[in-house]
Amino acid sequence: MIPVDVVLIGRNEGARLVAALGSVMGQARQVVYVDSGSTDASVAEARKAGAKVVELDMSIPFTAARARNEGFAALHDPQLVQFIDGDCMLVDGFLDAARAHLLAHDHLGMVTGWRSEIHRDASVYNQLADFEWRRPAGEIQACGGDMMVRASVFREVGGFDPTVIAAEDDEFCVRLRKAGWRLDRIPNEMTRHDMDMHRFAAWWKRAVRGGHGYAQVGHMHPPYFRTEQRRILVYGLGLPLLLIAGLLWWPLAGMALLLYALNYIRTARGLERMGLSARESRRHSALITLSKIPNLIGMATYHLRRLRNDQMKIIEYK
Repeated sequence: MIPVDVVLIGRNEGARLVAALGSVMGQARQVVYVDSGSTDASVAEARKAGAKVVELDMSIPFTAARARNEGFAALHDPQLVQFIDGDCMLVDGFLDAARAHLLAHDHLGMVTGWRSEIHRDASVYNQLADFEWRRPAGEIQACGGDMMVRASVFREVGGFDPTVIAAEDDEFCVRLRKAGWRLDRIPNEMTRHDMDMHRFAAWWKRAVRGGHGYAQVGHMHPPYFRTEQRRILVYGLGLPLLLIAGLLWWPLAGMALLLYALNYIRTARGLERMGLSARESRRHSALITLSKIPNLIGMATYHLRRLRNDQMKIIEYK
């Protein structure tokens, strides 16, 4: 049977990493943990669990993409590789299901599954993330960082791009599809994620990071993320400008508020149709509508960095 190896990446994940290691040890042939400058006991815990540890040189700009690449490079003769973030626990049986699906379809380059939040109802931010993770099974355009990839395909496309600080998984998936590979999500539970987000400020920074990803990956692979960028420009820039103009002529402010309200209602109804309760739909719609402003900040940050040839530094939200 073709073996599966696991690459775990993390930074100061504490008990979450211990749980992640416990979920993968014994299920994979090799487990590599890539540490990004942790100041807790992450490295010691990984070694105690029996994982091979790679400690990144933090004098070089850190990205999740770089960590995954170095983890892959540390594997011995990999054939199928499951990438997992250090705040996730692998669900029993997923590796076997994903391997079987990949090997049954020669045109498949990557397989993913369903991620869910361990403490979904601990905060509205956890609930929103849980909803983001749950998408229909079948052929997909892209997915998050938890995925199983053929090692030969990973090498063929050059792995992850270490210069991409957010949405690096989307960028990787775009190149997979451009190389002619199909990507699938199978209807199996894959990982249990611990978002552990309870503060508005952390959610805001995550949304800024998302906007940076939309801009960077969209600039690298047009027209990818074009729809998202247009929405951000309308609701994060256009309507706020109308509100400001309303200080001079009030009907403009009224028009902006009406458009915001219509977007909020349309989003909430769409979420209800997708299975969320009315209460959660209203709360999520408010955050989704508001997110366009920090998304815009992230987009502007990327383009300023690009024009100035500045370093693409990560935007941390934890």
